[in-house]
Amino acid sequence: MGRIRILSDQVANQIAAGEVVERPASVVKELLENSIDAGATRIRVEVEGGGRKLIRIVDNGHGMGRDDALLAFERHATSKLRTSDDLLSIATLGFRGEALPSIASVARLLLETRAPEDEAGTLIEIAGGNILRVEDAGLPPGTTIAIRDLFYNTPARRKFLKSESTELSHIAALVTHYALAHPTRHFELHSATQALLVAPAVANAGERLYQIFGRETASLMLQTAAEMDFTRAGLPEPPPWKREEDYQPPDPGYLRITGFVAKPELQKLNRNSIYVFVNHRLIRDRLVLHALTEAYRNVIPPTSFPVVLLFLEMPPQEVDVNVHPAKTEVRFRQPTFVHDFIRDTVRTTLMNARPAASFADALSGAPYAGASASLLLDVSPMPGPPSDAVLHPQLNLDGRPMPLGALPESEGAPSFSDAESFTLNSAPVQTSPGNLSFDAAPIPVGYTQQRVVDNPTLYSLSTLKPLGQLRDSFILAVNEEGLWIVDQHVAHERVLFEKIMRERDTEQVQRQRLLMPLLIDLLPAQMVSFARIAEELERNGFEAEPFGPRTLAVKSAPVGLEGQELQQMLEDVLAVDEREQQSENADTRRRRIAASMACHAAVKINMPLEREKIEWLLSELGKTQYPTSCPHGRPIALRYSHKEIERAFQRI
Repeated sequence: MGRIRILSDQVANQIAAGEVVERPASVVKELLENSIDAGATRIRVEVEGGGRKLIRIVDNGHGMGRDDALLAFERHATSKLRTSDDLLSIATLGFRGEALPSIASVARLLLETRAPEDEAGTLIEIAGGNILRVEDAGLPPGTTIAIRDLFYNTPARRKFLKSESTELSHIAALVTHYALAHPTRHFELHSATQALLVAPAVANAGERLYQIFGRETASLMLQTAAEMDFTRAGLPEPPPWKREEDYQPPDPGYLRITGFVAKPELQKLNRNSIYVFVNHRLIRDRLVLHALTEAYRNVIPPTSFPVVLLFLEMPPQEVDVNVHPAKTEVRFRQPTFVHDFIRDTVRTTLMNARPAASFADALSGAPYAGASASLLLDVSPMPGPPSDAVLHPQLNLDGRPMPLGALPESEGAPSFSDAESFTLNSAPVQTSPGNLSFDAAPIPVGYTQQRVVDNPTLYSLSTLKPLGQLRDSFILAVNEEGLWIVDQHVAHERVLFEKIMRERDTEQVQRQRLLMPLLIDLLPAQMVSFARIAEELERNGFEAEPFGPRTLAVKSAPVGLEGQELQQMLEDVLAVDEREQQSENADTRRRRIAASMACHAAVKINMPLEREKIEWLLSELGKTQYPTSCPHGRPIALRYSHKEIERAFQRI
């Protein structure tokens, strides 16, 4: 007998499940897409045990007859493709016919479905890929699928699942995504204890944005719309000798962009608030993320991220969605054209809104990991509803486009060559991809490397003598080394951060009782995140508890945090991306919360300080362990040495 054998259907389905079903959220995604493809207008998702115990999705779509319901669990059985040519113009969310048999092979599945024209519905029960029963049942039109005991027959896969709260947060984020993409449909998400999301159908994406994110976020969003035909991109056509007699040039179609982008003052610490849909399909594409980063370059700090709700519509033949098992990655037929169009459209919208670019990023390439509260300014009301007017952004706007052939692995900070020259320079501050390590040697600041080694910044800052403030934002000070400019906000942030860490470790946190509880509306995923970090928040002086399905009631807070700053701080610490959720340990979480508390409690720019306050701040800064950068990695002080001053006046 030979060594090579054909795998059984059950083993093949379990292998396919390893590609399609990564976690409970993957099951929800596949079933949600089936419901949307079935024309459902009401979709209800019920979850227990983070999706391990139960995932039930109920929709009012067109349902299936008995024969179709049985055939749906065969491998590669689908109603959405007929020939290989259909792969070039996929207009549905699902198309492979792998999801249902793959899910049924690793779980206990119960399908209840009825087509509107049938008198009776069909009930099918499957466990581990084996059909247990098939019978008629009295059912309403539509489909209900219940998935129980996910990975019960593959314990190794079940072992690698995260905690219930983590898996539930993935599901909550996923349902929120699809609710944003389909505003005219009704979505509900329920856990065993509460309703995490109830989003009734609305007229358009703007109303859905207001419905999910709230009035404050919606008021900081700018409406964007643009359209361009693909003829400008030079669509390839067959050569003349391959054209038939009745050949007609194909209609190139249009690339349309609609949606909302954040004003510069609305910033997040991660990409979780970037929602991009291509033909109503949720995607995570590096090309699109890079285009958005380029659009916001020199407008917001390079490691802060905007809130974006963007819908791209293009002919199906212009995008290949069959490049990833989970269908979250796509490949554009003309990536350069799509990239530049997205970049220029968003940039035109921002330029029309008069965004203020920051010069701090031009001084050094060090990224800034947080969105400081000092960047939050008064804003105008939310623009009106979308109109039929279409923007036609001009290409070649200010700022050099980056060649797509040299796209980096991840988006970095602007290089020094991208900014205008500036005579006051500092040595680059070393950074890390996550939080800074505070147990290493001090990071030097200054021009002369030998002078930095001989006189570490920790000691030189303690000798500073204040001269005054520059526009009530930057402290001017001098010592024997030269002239210093100190960012008062990040300097105070560093002082508070180390103070918070000391008090947290010694259990000496001072808290204040609020006269009236502060009620904060959160997204479903943020409510799940709160349950995970509630204990750490309590140790830092917070007393908070859920007040309804999507509201948090704060009764006590640390001294120094109140009002709007308190609310913004809590929203920041609850906005953790998926990678951090998987890798964050207790120490990382403690430092992240302390950094956010310090950022929101520190003095702001455009705030006059008395001389005694300036002297106290410089004195305390000199006592800190690492006075060269704030907890988010932004430089605190820049030095203009005597040599640089003499060279500028041509004395040497």
